[in-house]
Amino acid sequence: MKRVATIIINRNLPEITNNLYDQINKYDENLTDIYVLEAGSDYSSLSKYVTWHANWPEAMSKGLRYCRGVNFALCKLIENNTFEKYDAFFLITNDTELPAENSIKKLIDILDQHPRLGILSPCGENWGEKKLLQGKNSTLYFWFIHNNAYFLRKEFILDVCRPNKLNYQEFLFDGSNFRGYGTESELIAKAFINDWAAGITSEVLHRQNNSHILQKADLIKTDPLHKSLKLAEKEGAEWMFNKYGFRNKWDMHKYVKCFYDKFFDYYPEYRKYKI
Repeated sequence: MKRVATIIINRNLPEITNNLYDQINKYDENLTDIYVLEAGSDYSSLSKYVTWHANWPEAMSKGLRYCRGVNFALCKLIENNTFEKYDAFFLITNDTELPAENSIKKLIDILDQHPRLGILSPCGENWGEKKLLQGKNSTLYFWFIHNNAYFLRKEFILDVCRPNKLNYQEFLFDGSNFRGYGTESELIAKAFINDWAAGITSEVLHRQNNSHILQKADLIKTDPLHKSLKLAEKEGAEWMFNKYGFRNKWDMHKYVKCFYDKFFDYYPEYRKYKI
């Protein structure tokens, strides 16, 4: 039985998506089923592996982005009665580049070794966290993790999601924050509040290829990167203030860090993974 569902989010970059699908299938075919969500892609730009197509007018106009896309795909798995058969879910954007090796095997092995780990991310090749993840410390727990490649335990998802909220706006992430700035911190806070940890491992490295959005923003039908980042920060700041009363992202980080520290009070056996 395949233990993992890999979900690739694509918008109008079928060749890149096909290549990522083929690579994962080559190295981890026995461990994962792979699903491709077309997040508002044009009908002429669908991956040959398309599973679902978000094709209502707003999705076609704006796309879904990571948060809404993940929500949509997970809800589809639940609706199709396939969610329960998996132990974990690998949620990645199509601009994620993985090494030519069995990455999913390594990630699921780490989950097996860390029973309270609900969120796991491969380390980015250029992340500062990589300097901390050396030798015996190749996997550590963090209070902030970029969310373009999340590996989530099923039990964690079931603990923090409401089964009566099966829609792309509010299942796992808060889809009202369209570009998602700050939503990764909210999810990590939910993890530590519910006795789950979030971690990064250097046993699997990845790279987010920003050249796609830099060179193909028109094709993807999105804003140029510099504009997208400014809009994400502006919209995310408004979302954090309206929902939590936080005036900046550092207040959000301090909020998450509080629950992070408490986790190790409740589970002192995991203090060796604290940074």
